[in-house]
Amino acid sequence: MLVNRSPATFLSRRYVHSLGNLKMDIPQIHSEADGAIGTMGQIHLAAGKQVAMRQWREDPGQYSESHCRDYETVGFLLTGVIEIELDGGKATIEAGDSWLVPEGAPHRYRIVEPIVAIEATSPPACFGDRDEMDSITHKQHTS
Repeated sequence: MLVNRSPATFLSRRYVHSLGNLKMDIPQIHSEADGAIGTMGQIHLAAGKQVAMRQWREDPGQYSESHCRDYETVGFLLTGVIEIELDGGKATIEAGDSWLVPEGAPHRYRIVEPIVAIEATSPPACFGDRDEMDSITHKQHTS
């Protein structure tokens, strides 16, 4: 259902979603300044019932612990360099590259140069009472 709170401006339009007893007033346009900071340091951007976006700004560091998620992730690297280990292979992701991490796939990453990246998750990594930290399963990495 589309609710227009002010006919004078497009920026105030919002979608209102109802999932049983859970009702969420979701902005149709979402700025970085409006984003909440997630438990892993990401900035939550627009989110709906089926997909959510988040922004990452991270500095170089060691490989993350290998883990799996109960959602699919696609990403686009705006700036920087990332190394990712996934499905027994290793890839270098540079600015302008995109990636897919399938649901349940063990993976880990290392930030090589400071990054800004946008990811979308489906189903949403964070929605209502669901938090992305609840969806992590740590796996022993074999490489």
